[in-house]
Amino acid sequence: MPESTESKGIVRRVAEIIIEELKLEDVTPDTFKPDMDLVDELGIDSMDLATIALVLQDEYKIVIDEDDYPRLKTVRLICAYIEEKLAAKQ
Repeated sequence: MPESTESKGIVRRVAEIIIEELKLEDVTPDTFKPDMDLVDELGIDSMDLATIALVLQDEYKIVIDEDDYPRLKTVRLICAYIEEKLAAKQ
């Protein structure tokens, strides 16, 4: 199933937020791999994830339950989670 334009926009925005919040160098939203494991490959910890979750909550006007943090392992999974939350609001 091809990604919708909206999904690609969310994937790009989530990548931008992660890059900005973690102050990553040598990576851009275009080169950020959406299936990269954020903990194992990028080395983010629970505090980083909490910070990213707060920014995403503000950005998309959703609530991210702390119990859901383990589901947010890749940008693609975060995108699917955001889309799920947005769909539930409608």
